[in-house]
Amino acid sequence: MTDPLLAHATEYGRMYARSTSEQFSVPSITTVISQQPHGLDGWFGYMGASSLAKDPLLSDCLGSPAKIKQAINRAAKAAEAYRDDAARRGDRVHTYCEQVALRALGRPHAMKEAREALAANGEEAFAVRFDEWWDLFRVEPLAPEITVWNKAVGYAGTLDLVARINGRICLIDYKTKGTTRDGQVKSLDDKVVMQLVAGMKAEESLVDPVAGTWEPWKYGEDPVLLAVAIGETEVRPVRANPEVLKHHWWKFCALRRVWELSADTISAGTALLPIAPPPLAQARTA
Repeated sequence: MTDPLLAHATEYGRMYARSTSEQFSVPSITTVISQQPHGLDGWFGYMGASSLAKDPLLSDCLGSPAKIKQAINRAAKAAEAYRDDAARRGDRVHTYCEQVALRALGRPHAMKEAREALAANGEEAFAVRFDEWWDLFRVEPLAPEITVWNKAVGYAGTLDLVARINGRICLIDYKTKGTTRDGQVKSLDDKVVMQLVAGMKAEESLVDPVAGTWEPWKYGEDPVLLAVAIGETEVRPVRANPEVLKHHWWKFCALRRVWELSADTISAGTALLPIAPPPLAQARTA
């Protein structure tokens, strides 16, 4: 996936600038959504316990406190390692999807290299399933990896794809997902609707990142919002329910306010200050 030129990693989360010569000024769509709490304590605990149980060196650790400690440290990092591996896999799959769209548009692409990167990691099945979905739905790409901006609320983001399918404009977000025991791609989280509706509510889209040129957003008028789960056994597209979009938009706007308050809190300075005991003379008088 092409890293957006205007996106920057900051202490406030990922943020966007208006051009390559300007400072970042608004949070990304995903940064705003990340303000929503995630109940992952159980998952982190499971990943740690599972990693420890599967550790090939576990039997050698018995009777050695130092080796047991090392095994525990490896297990503690299992969830982070899994998350990082999944993120890299997602980047490779997204890159391939982008190259497919660029090729269809007759633009320069690196589809062969992206496919080889997947194959080198044992992930070519994702590309095979994606190609099947692309042909079955007769996707007509219009704008892959397009960066959008909303000044009124204050956010920006990059959409995976704008395309025409069966005569309708579609805003598409890809999610790389694992497979369940019954061979089906895992379900998507409802928060993807916030991501899609925020894209729909954009006011501008990027034309030239160096010059900082933007144009009015031309794909926000009643598009179909599609989340596409890409797995090794199937690709499952789902449509955001038009009846619930306003609620997810309001929630997104509320989370944008939460982000702003959190950023203000960070900028305000140290929250807790050390305090010394009272002077000795005052203590005796008391």
